[in-house]
Amino acid sequence: MGGCFSVSLSCDQVVNQVFRCLCLKGSYVHNLPQNLASLEKAMGTLTAKRDDVQGRVDREEFTGHRRRLAQVQVWLTSILTMENQYNELLNTRDVELQRLCLCRLCSKNVKKSYLYGKRVMVMLRKVESLISQGEFDVVTDAAPIAEGEELPIQPTIVGQETMLEMVWNRLMKDEVGIVGLYGMGGVGKTTLLTQINNRFSERGGGFDAVIWVVVSQNATVHKIQGSIGEKLGLGGKEWEEKSEMKRGQDIHNVLRKKKFVLLLDDIWERVNLSTIGVPYPSGETGSKVAFTTRSRDVCGRMEVDDPIEVRCLDTDKAWDLFKKKVGENTLGSHQDIPELAREVAGKCRGLPLALNVIGVEDEILQILKYSYDSLDGEMTKSCFLYCSLFPEDGLIDKEELIEYWIGEGFIDEKGGRERAINQGYVILGTLVRACLLLGDNSNVVKMHDVVREMAMWIASDLGKNKEKCIVQAGTGIREIPKVKNWKDVRRISLMENDIQIISESPDCPQLTTLLLQRNNKFVEISDGFFQSMPKLLVLDLSYNHLSGFRMDVSNLVSLRYLNLSNTKISELPFGLYQLKMLMHLKLEWTEYLESLEGISGLSSLRTLKLRDSKVRLDMSLMKELQLLQHIEYVSVSISSSTLVGETLFDDSRMGRCIQQVGIDEKEPVKVIVLPALDGLHDIFIERCEMLEEIKIEKTPWNKSLSSPCFSNLTVVGILSCKGLKDLTWLLFAPKLTHLLVADSVQLEDIISKEKAESVLENYIIPFEKLEVLVLDDLPELKSIYWNALPFQRLRHIQISGSCPNLRKLPLNSKSVVDVENFVIECPDKEWMESVEWEDEATRLRFLPSCKED
Repeated sequence: MGGCFSVSLSCDQVVNQVFRCLCLKGSYVHNLPQNLASLEKAMGTLTAKRDDVQGRVDREEFTGHRRRLAQVQVWLTSILTMENQYNELLNTRDVELQRLCLCRLCSKNVKKSYLYGKRVMVMLRKVESLISQGEFDVVTDAAPIAEGEELPIQPTIVGQETMLEMVWNRLMKDEVGIVGLYGMGGVGKTTLLTQINNRFSERGGGFDAVIWVVVSQNATVHKIQGSIGEKLGLGGKEWEEKSEMKRGQDIHNVLRKKKFVLLLDDIWERVNLSTIGVPYPSGETGSKVAFTTRSRDVCGRMEVDDPIEVRCLDTDKAWDLFKKKVGENTLGSHQDIPELAREVAGKCRGLPLALNVIGVEDEILQILKYSYDSLDGEMTKSCFLYCSLFPEDGLIDKEELIEYWIGEGFIDEKGGRERAINQGYVILGTLVRACLLLGDNSNVVKMHDVVREMAMWIASDLGKNKEKCIVQAGTGIREIPKVKNWKDVRRISLMENDIQIISESPDCPQLTTLLLQRNNKFVEISDGFFQSMPKLLVLDLSYNHLSGFRMDVSNLVSLRYLNLSNTKISELPFGLYQLKMLMHLKLEWTEYLESLEGISGLSSLRTLKLRDSKVRLDMSLMKELQLLQHIEYVSVSISSSTLVGETLFDDSRMGRCIQQVGIDEKEPVKVIVLPALDGLHDIFIERCEMLEEIKIEKTPWNKSLSSPCFSNLTVVGILSCKGLKDLTWLLFAPKLTHLLVADSVQLEDIISKEKAESVLENYIIPFEKLEVLVLDDLPELKSIYWNALPFQRLRHIQISGSCPNLRKLPLNSKSVVDVENFVIECPDKEWMESVEWEDEATRLRFLPSCKED
């Protein structure tokens, strides 16, 4: 026994020795740094390709008529899984690299290093495979035809409930295929048809498709086919360029296999269903067509022998509806008001203006003109008539409309831009209360089609001078209309059409307004087009494909408003700097515009909008802006790198003029230092993916950070800033009303408690003015604020995308004043169910506010 000996090795030691031998032959360990670098580079390529594909999918799905291919969704989901695994792998990267020894040829724990290195190589191969799989010729296909979409409307029709039931029962009879509603314009036909549409959307009834089309005056077969085709998933450039006969065949081939409902609102002449491509409805097919018109003769031409007349409300029902609209408090506020209100209702023959129930015959227009004549002052009347330049049934942006009014000179801007804008909103309020415009708290208004007809009638000198205002907005025309006498024309509106080229050179000595925006195919204007328009004040060419904009505008000596936003121009029009009266210049989203050199020559300029232009704010541009003595409002984009080490805001006047800023990344920047701009209203920080922190810097004219230094900031958007951890700087924006934060994957807190306590001497309650909060795709977000907040104006919280760690909202049973109109919107039902409420009282208060869409 003395000559024997034994060696005892643990299992781990044996395995470690075996792995050590294997590692000497392999590359998992000593190539680990290189493999990690290759994996990081491959992941960058993969995520970039993912972003490109996702962008294509989002754009094509936007209209709701296309859906992503299953293979595309599987690929996108695989990348999400891969990203999670990759992040887990990176969590231990530093530890694993530190474990290497002997010049990284071996490891202190060979087994662990081998397994980690193998995971890196396996993942690298998977990532490379996903990259090769991500080549898609197409990413979506046509979505199934929707049964129907609910349209917004008041929940009840005072005085017309019986009519609604009669129309519905008639339409649902087996032997009835087509129903026509006729009556005065504004009498309620559209309202009834909308209720019919919503019943189909709610009840279904076995119909494959419910299609709503607004026809309106001057409709063409091409336009109606386009509306129907859009609902059926037909579309695209190829279909758009087909002949009407071919388009009709396509529509017919889809609908002949369907049980459908077609609702045509406001037709003015016979619509030939066979030409459109719509199979004629019958008892055998079960399909239905219903339409509204202002003429019984049209019903006959549509082969409806027994149309339904929609009549005016009788006096009692009209008065009941008027009282409901106006309110008992208003009616009782003065002893003379009830008598005057009954007089108005009586003059409208049962169609009180407060109900938007009005007619189209000349005598009805005369009665309706009573409301126009009652407006206080010529300025308000002129502003009202201007609204008729927009398309029928179109939405009108409030601020854009007010800027037109200022450009036309209806509103005097001598007291400053802010005062003029406020005066414009006062006028809008007056027109809405007079029921001459439809509007609410949103940023748009709308003009009832019959009110619009009345406004056009007044603007044409009660129909005597119909060429005074040339209005064919949104009618689908492809060229400028023929005009007998251009010298009489005061205003032209040809917006939202299909005009491609303007080759005319009209003599328009009286023209003051020319609206040509949103002609999507518009590419060229003749050189002489602007030669004879000496009184032109407002010119809008935005949202067109104009690129080589080299025509001479130097003769537009009176021009005060010019909008070239969202065009493809690379340089400014020839002669622009000679326009010494120009006050408002809009150049937003001009991604090809290279330079504004010489802008200081526009001596009257008050408003310059440049956000999302290729031109960025730098010292050169700032020096030009400082020479503009009357400038009051500037919107501009700034590269994040420009804010580092360069002082742009020493001039207090310019610091207050810059009111909207977009910051994006041209070079990687980890810290953005925002100057304390107390004039700033809106700021959007986008695509700064390396950004880790936002700091605030004093300016020579705003040296104190102890009080809110963004005292006028109302709108903030933070998009794709993936390194940010918090937005505590928002404490310095007490008037913030809208906050959007999206795609910032490391954001943990909106307001960090630790940072807030360190930067503030006095306690500040944030978000007192906040109205809308949107949070989207913030996977690490844990907290908006650490305590419940007394929101005074909050009306909407939207949480979409991935926010799995946000479990608690800053609400208690006393938060939110107007809880009845408050909405918490989140499509993730599981997230909604997992919200941790402050207490039971809070849960009961806000649970009814939670909506899935």
